[in-house]
Order: sequence, then C-alpha cells, then structure tokens
Amino acid sequence: MIVDIKNVAGEVVGDIELKDDIFGVKPNISVMHQAFVRQQANARQGTHKAKTRGEVRGTTAKWYRQKGTGRARHGNRKAPIFVGGGKAHGPRPRDYSKKMPRKMRRLALKSALSAKAVEKEIVVLDEISFDTAKTKNVVNLLGNLNITTSAVFLLPESNENIEKSVRNVPSVITLRANYLNVRDLLKHNYIIAPKKSIALIEDFLG
Repeated sequence: MIVDIKNVAGEVVGDIELKDDIFGVKPNISVMHQAFVRQQANARQGTHKAKTRGEVRGTTAKWYRQKGTGRARHGNRKAPIFVGGGKAHGPRPRDYSKKMPRKMRRLALKSALSAKAVEKEIVVLDEISFDTAKTKNVVNLLGNLNITTSAVFLLPESNENIEKSVRNVPSVITLRANYLNVRDLLKHNYIIAPKKSIALIEDFLG
C-alpha cells in the first residue's frame, strides 16, 4: 500500500510503501474486541472492598430477646438488612487481568492498523519537531493536515516539546510507537506518525 508523505505544512513531499502483512491484512473484529477488553480489564486495580457482617464495627450482643417482643428474631445489628450492617455478597479484592496469546495480540494490532489504512486515516510525516512547547503548534499542524477529529501522535521517541504541546488539545494524545495498543488506535480516528515511527512498527510487527 502506497501512502503519501507530508511535511508539517501539509504538503506532499514523497510517498512510502506500507507493508501489506501489517497494514493490509483483513481486519479480525473479534480478535480486536478481545484485545480491547483485555486491555481494559488489565487496567482495573481490583481494590474494591465491602465489609461483611463479621468485619463492620459494632457489638456482637443480641439486639433484643428472642421471644416475647412480637418482632422478628435477630442475632445482632450487624446483619445486612440493617443500616450500618455488613454487606451481603459485596465486592472483594480480585485480579481482573486476562491473558491473550502473543500472536493474537499482534493480529489485533495489525487488524486495527489495516482498518485505519483502508479508511485513509494514517497520516505519515517526513518528520515532526517543535522548537518550543506551544499548543498553537499542534493546532496549526492539525489544520494543515485537515484533521478536525481525534488523533494519536505516534512518536519514535520521547519529545517533551510535542508532548507538552498536545496536552491542551481535546481528543489528541501522544504515544510512543513501541507502546502501540489497540485501545488508543480504536478510540481515535487518525494516526499521525513520522517515517521513523512507521519503521519501528514494521520492525516490531514484521
């Protein structure tokens, strides 16, 4: 697949051939969904906790006598039906992480990249760099590229000026190319990547 290479002014300065085994595979929707769910699950801390009737603070003495009051029988006020009592079947700390074979994880990334390529939502730049960290730099770049929706800047390496410039732009994030993941690809419409980032992706997934 041949894609135009643009500069920061939005002008076409060349082209690049994207590898078909990475950017030209048939998208596997079910694998992408599985990878997305896995990533969301692995981000959960699982530290939720509710106290049972054996853990809440309070006396263990019988609330009132067993017979003769006309009321129901109760052992103590920490029962779940009372205000301030324990929680029946409440949340407990647990591990939500899911496992997924490496081949399937890579297939999910290739599927997401291929779907973006088919929709012409991958913008390749010759290079990207800012002299200073200003939001205006990113706004002007997006305008030159005719991008008005969400986007991901895939950077080959850490760049403080670019990362700080993107912070105040809604629905636009920066991401290191070697941290590529399905969630960020699916949550944003466009991928903006310099040639170095494309080379890193092809080297990793190739």
